[in-house]
Amino acid sequence: MIKRIVTIIIIVPVAIVLIALAVANRAFVPFTLDPFNPGNPGLTLSLPLFVYLFLALLLGVLIGGVATWLRQGRYRRRARQHADEARALREEAARSRPPVQTRALSEPAN
Repeated sequence: MIKRIVTIIIIVPVAIVLIALAVANRAFVPFTLDPFNPGNPGLTLSLPLFVYLFLALLLGVLIGGVATWLRQGRYRRRARQHADEARALREEAARSRPPVQTRALSEPAN
């Protein structure tokens, strides 16, 4: 329920703004990769402005995701170590328990 509310309150308005931005910025804009010779057509890319904006947004999301994943590496490593330690302790506890003896139902109890 909360996920649906978050979607309605946050994601829908952001999507509307992005669509409006894309519609308003349809003009082709040159993007030059050569700072010393901006007129070089071999290193110039001409796309609509909204494409550049969306690519910048996508690049920011990817860089942020990678940075977060790298920063959380120590926590994932610690969680793996704790899981391995818990598994080893469970195995040790299972080995140290005496075997359970069961009686057949036909034997009389003394």
